[in-house]
Amino acid sequence: MIVSAPGSKVLRASQTGLARLFAPQSVAVIGASNAQEKVGYQLVSSLRKFAGRVYPINPKLDQVDGHRAYPSLQACPEVPDLAILAIPAAACPDALAAAAAAGVGGALICSGGFGESGEPGAHLQRQIKHTLNNSSIRLLGPNTVGFTNPVSGCHACFLPTVQEFAPGHLAIVAQSGGVNLTLSFLARYQGIGLRLGIGLGNAVDVDAGDVIGYLADDDHTRVIVVHLEGVRDGRKLFDAIVRASAKKPVIALPVGRAQVAEFAQSHTGNLMGSFAITAAALRQAGAVVVGTTDAAIDAAAAFLSRRIPPKANPGVAVLTAQAGPGLIMLDSLRTNDVAVPPLADDTVKIIAGLLPPMTYMRNPVDTGRPSPTFGDVLVAAARDPAIDAVLTFVLDEPAALDAPTTLAKAAASIEKPILFGTLGLETSIEPTLQRLATLGIPGYRSPDRAAQAMSALVADSKARYRRTLPSSPPRAAFAIAAPARDEFAAKALLRSYGLHVPQSVACTTQTDARAAFAQLMKPVVVKVSDPAIAHKTEVGGVLLNIRSWPELDAALSQIDSIPGDRTHRGYLLEEMAGPGLELILGAKRDASYGPTVLVGLGGIEAEALKDVSIRLAPLTAADAAEMLNELRGAALLDGWRGAAAVSRPALINAILAVSQLITEQPNLLELDINPLRSTPHGMMALDALMVWQD
Repeated sequence: MIVSAPGSKVLRASQTGLARLFAPQSVAVIGASNAQEKVGYQLVSSLRKFAGRVYPINPKLDQVDGHRAYPSLQACPEVPDLAILAIPAAACPDALAAAAAAGVGGALICSGGFGESGEPGAHLQRQIKHTLNNSSIRLLGPNTVGFTNPVSGCHACFLPTVQEFAPGHLAIVAQSGGVNLTLSFLARYQGIGLRLGIGLGNAVDVDAGDVIGYLADDDHTRVIVVHLEGVRDGRKLFDAIVRASAKKPVIALPVGRAQVAEFAQSHTGNLMGSFAITAAALRQAGAVVVGTTDAAIDAAAAFLSRRIPPKANPGVAVLTAQAGPGLIMLDSLRTNDVAVPPLADDTVKIIAGLLPPMTYMRNPVDTGRPSPTFGDVLVAAARDPAIDAVLTFVLDEPAALDAPTTLAKAAASIEKPILFGTLGLETSIEPTLQRLATLGIPGYRSPDRAAQAMSALVADSKARYRRTLPSSPPRAAFAIAAPARDEFAAKALLRSYGLHVPQSVACTTQTDARAAFAQLMKPVVVKVSDPAIAHKTEVGGVLLNIRSWPELDAALSQIDSIPGDRTHRGYLLEEMAGPGLELILGAKRDASYGPTVLVGLGGIEAEALKDVSIRLAPLTAADAAEMLNELRGAALLDGWRGAAAVSRPALINAILAVSQLITEQPNLLELDINPLRSTPHGMMALDALMVWQD
């Protein structure tokens, strides 16, 4: 047999290995068995529809499920593209090394008992990683249910029912094998065929970023759904989704909504939980983020029909035969920031000629009940210049409306997405939905599901439009002599990046503090200056509105009384800023995603309000502007009940400055400007905390 040489990083990073893994011409099952209850039998059995060659490997057997068995990989008549390891975990490192040496392109380890099971398993996983680092073989798993490829019939999965999955154009990438199969079955119920369904398992080698990059270039894949439980290399995933979503829709289902990152020193760290960063990064990359498995497949059905072209704010027409469900859909759309614009007068005139009086026609359009003119009304609404997609709902009345025929005729005359919602007796609506699926028109069993799927189409359109906006010009880089470990130094660094900070003086003695007080405009703020005290307010270390010498003495005495080591303690005196809206602006170097930026409302109340927006750095001006629009309290920025409006350009510049700072200072782990106050002179950083790598 030909033995392959260790592969270079370039070779391992190529798509060739992934093609041999997911689209093999030949498959070996190491640990094949004739005992039907064993995984080694089920894996061979699942390959019954595989068009390629199957080589069961077991030195004790002559045949497995109709296939000739071989004692080893070396005894096979060719080097298999894929080796599936159905053997105990302890035997996997040697078997994988032998497969790599033989020149096998891809491997799959179903067994558990690796990094998820404690130190002995982690040791086995490290052995596997060593083999991978010194070869060109690509590994799926370990601890994975495998993958299904209905297009080729290669079901490298020990669940026998996967053989019934129909081929199609939807690819599913799930960190959990159980979620992969859950999504695959839901797709089957929706009449959607699969291109690939992949469970990543422990993802020692092949991870979500690798697979999405592979699928981006696969012409047979039209929609990608990815399920994420945790992301080790967020930037790699981000870059893969950016590239893939430019070609085809990517739907992301991240879990861990309740997780909160442990970061004790700053508000920014507490507000940037791992789920919050992941969800923000996925959206920024161009993925449509959903919260349930049903929503993921509903969105996939919509995308397999048609994508809305890139647009800043696509308009949706709502067409309903019953007012109540129409209002539910309208409410859902507007809650998700989907535009439902009024129809033009000319459109309303056309619709008025098709419907009886006493129906609402401006958008939503209420037909009263389904009638023979329903399809003509749909076409008229779809042709309105403000409309980019149509959302419909009709309670099932087969005698009044043949939905598949009507919708197919309408779809043939317009090139815009049409989503159809309905409910009725199963014996009636199941054939209707099946016929619609064959026609490429997605159907949904409730107004809510139809509306959520439409929201996904709109979110995708907006994300692709953002990609067309010009990027910001590069800013000049700054070099720093030493990390800024106290507030005074942190503010000096912020000033060098263009942020406004109060006039301040750092003092080591009370004599210095009195001299500073004499120089500064009154009133002043007196703060404790101590690198060991992150949250000064909580220890009584911030004294406001100090105007007189007695007030200064009292403030200094209060700071002196704060418990703790006083070795590096001093005082910071600052001129007080005028009143204004307070925000929080921060940045964090995330272990997975790298530099990230957060902006939110509330200042010191930010953690209670949790009204924040997050992006990966570096940012553009368009990114920063979008962050502000995402805030639930965005209206406060423009003046509220007589309050002064915030200068959005000044706030955007502050966000971009922080983005630049966290991007080009690699030792800066976290930055917290809290509060950032809007003043007549611009955005003012009233407090600043920086955490640096030691």
